[in-house]
Amino acid sequence: MPVERVLLAEPRGFCAGVEMAIKALAWMVRAFDPPVYCYHEIVHNRLVVERFRRQGVVFVDDLDEVPPRAPLMLSAHGTAPEVVAEAREQGRFVVNAVCPLVTKVHHEARVRAAKGYTILYVGHEGHDEAVGTLAVAPEAMRLVEDEQDLGDVLDDVPDPSRVALLAQTTLALGDWQGIVERAREAFPTLWTATRDDLCFATTNRQAALRAIADRADAVVVIGSANSSNTLALAKVATAAGCPVVVRVDGPEELDLAALGDSRVVGVTAGASAPEELVEAVIAKLSPTGGVETVHVTDEDEYFPPPRELRELLTPPRDDRSASASAVLSALDSS
Repeated sequence: MPVERVLLAEPRGFCAGVEMAIKALAWMVRAFDPPVYCYHEIVHNRLVVERFRRQGVVFVDDLDEVPPRAPLMLSAHGTAPEVVAEAREQGRFVVNAVCPLVTKVHHEARVRAAKGYTILYVGHEGHDEAVGTLAVAPEAMRLVEDEQDLGDVLDDVPDPSRVALLAQTTLALGDWQGIVERAREAFPTLWTATRDDLCFATTNRQAALRAIADRADAVVVIGSANSSNTLALAKVATAAGCPVVVRVDGPEELDLAALGDSRVVGVTAGASAPEELVEAVIAKLSPTGGVETVHVTDEDEYFPPPRELRELLTPPRDDRSASASAVLSALDSS
């Protein structure tokens, strides 16, 4: 049975931090002779990483693989302080493309740790952002992935009056609401940030998805399997009661048969997924009744290029208006 209508979530796809990181790496590709190195994936999206590889970018998980004096970018997810220091050794030109919202969490972790707090950090073990954040104040921080983990650390708190809670920016609210509530019960003076540590883009994309999930027979979430915020979107759609939820990297992974008899299909994309993938998925769905965009809020946040690039080169005049999706597409044609 053909799909009759697509409900398209707005906002979706690239967030301001991803926009900044992708444009910065594209700028490095043009400014330096290859190879340009990147510590970890610039963002968690297969298409983005493969496109930069074709431009001579080498992604590494060990700084020993980066030669002296080589240009090196640190990914948007944030990097442990000792790794940043090591990266700058041997005359390497280092650009730190960490998202400013992740930097905010790092700052809060340093401040609370210096004041003697035990910090409960809600995140996914092994995720690049979690690894980098936990390394900011390792002696003070305790990783909490679920409520069971919280139970395990309740007795490992030297001063119950000095406990703080921070979270990985890409989580679904449902991943840590229960943890917050239980932590408040255990520690009435629990400190949390004035604003949720979930970034505005994560919150907005989840809100837009909730606006379409209960109207759709199925939801397609576009993004890579190692993208935490993409997996969070799939959880949101399921929690909202959508009977069929499918996550795909792109149109080639979309099995229309998996959608069953769905006539109305919701579509959204994780914060690392290019808009061209959204367009390709919609083309494959080929809705007979067209596409309805469901708009929840506008996003006008802009993060300028990393400081190191601004000090070395004159930023493009159109950097604010140029989209990372367009910059990516231009890479293959350059």
